[in-house]
Amino acid sequence: MKAEEVDRRFDEGEDVTAHLDLSSARRPGQEPRRVNVDFPAWMVESLDREAKHLGVSRQSVIKVWVAERLERKASWQSKQTPGR
Repeated sequence: MKAEEVDRRFDEGEDVTAHLDLSSARRPGQEPRRVNVDFPAWMVESLDREAKHLGVSRQSVIKVWVAERLERKASWQSKQTPGR
């Protein structure tokens, strides 16, 4: 099936996932990059308590909290920029 046909079917609301090779799919800008961060012991203990409470890993807590903070900052900055 040609790309134009897949596009047309998708635009019509059809599920086209059976026609895609998702094993090689990539999300631009979403490639993971490893970073090392040193936290004080009290902070690690607090993160571990929160992770246990939520039933997720420490890494998940950190990722979500950092993402939330960055989104808030971006939202705040867009409100501060005239013409937006």
